[in-house]
Amino acid sequence: MTACAIEPSAGHEDDEDEDGSRPAGCALTADGAYGARLASAGDSWFPERWTLDGHEPYAVPLPRNQPEEPGTEVQPMGDGRVLIHRVVAGRHAFALLYPTGPGTGELPLGAVECRDETARLRLLPPAPGGDRAYALAVGPRTTSVWLVAGGAFGPERLAELPGRCSGGVWLDRTARLLALDRETGGRVKTVVVDLECGEVSPLLQIAAESDDRLLLADHDSGLLIVRSDAPSPGQGRLGWGVLGSTLPVRFPECLRVRDCSVTPFAIQPGQVLTPESCAVAMRVDGPRGSWVGVWRPAERRVHHLRAPEGWLAGTGLWTPEGVLRLPYATEAVPCGVARVSPPPAAVQEPGAASAPHQEQESPAPVPERSGPPPAEPGPPAPPTRPAEPATPSAPRPVPLQEAPLGRLVTNQCRLAWPPGSEVRGAG
Repeated sequence: MTACAIEPSAGHEDDEDEDGSRPAGCALTADGAYGARLASAGDSWFPERWTLDGHEPYAVPLPRNQPEEPGTEVQPMGDGRVLIHRVVAGRHAFALLYPTGPGTGELPLGAVECRDETARLRLLPPAPGGDRAYALAVGPRTTSVWLVAGGAFGPERLAELPGRCSGGVWLDRTARLLALDRETGGRVKTVVVDLECGEVSPLLQIAAESDDRLLLADHDSGLLIVRSDAPSPGQGRLGWGVLGSTLPVRFPECLRVRDCSVTPFAIQPGQVLTPESCAVAMRVDGPRGSWVGVWRPAERRVHHLRAPEGWLAGTGLWTPEGVLRLPYATEAVPCGVARVSPPPAAVQEPGAASAPHQEQESPAPVPERSGPPPAEPGPPAPPTRPAEPATPSAPRPVPLQEAPLGRLVTNQCRLAWPPGSEVRGAG
């Protein structure tokens, strides 16, 4: 399963997030069973639930007595209900929607009123388990994490952090550890919030003057996808690392697509011992539109794939076998899921260079995958695969301030992990 940072819906935030990524067209539960989006019929907007775990996907419209405002946030719950976030008279109201025969039922959950009128509140990505939902309220100097669905007595504030936070990535299967990108002192660093006790610990720190954000985390392999401007000051670049590993984060040159913005949105699950073989799906936006990119840490290339017509851009999930499922909606097919098999992973050639600063490690096997390779926009670079620790439970990584990186600080970093915490299943 992939935990990802869902970008804010239009109307609540700008069209692009602070790191340049774009909002997704649909929200999916952590297990991929349900989806939810704000659909339109003419000038009217209404919530729509997608059921994706059956033989054929289908959509259920959930309109109320009056149309919703454009940009209203919706999120699917694990039981099939849909959480809706409305702004009413300056208050953030939450309710659960569900089908009731020909109509739509609504269960009010309460409202949150931000103390500062300039504060913004948005839903966090769907939490593992699907029985709870969380929101992030960002004020001028502080950020609060709210439990807005699944609590005993309505919305409940769980934690308050100094600084302005964005993003949101779940690091465990119990929705206890939440990674946020916090801006303090003019710089952005990723921190971890323990929602049970409110403790805040650093996670990602590359350089003192860099902006470092966590975009995706996979619970099975421990693979992390980050964006940082440490390698190129003022310009964010995509990098990858492994949670629980002492190896540095790397920034592949192939992830820099000219004149395009690249937003990762899903990591292939089930690769417990081989994070470098995990396929990562990315939304690529360029002058010619949007398409899908697929990349693996073991390779030095991005496979560019044509997106299905009507793709809910930035939305999709992997099967453990390496098939990418992309939801789409057209006039002919109002609710569909395209299944895409990217080219198989390349096997490392003998004598290929490995990652710097490697300790005693053995290369992890790369499973082969089936699927017809699509046409690519250019000749690929020779593949290579960096080494990975042989055991799934690696020692705690060294915080950057204590790591002797020297001149390599612009190409790599180390991950600081909160003391006393553990992510089960991390590589």
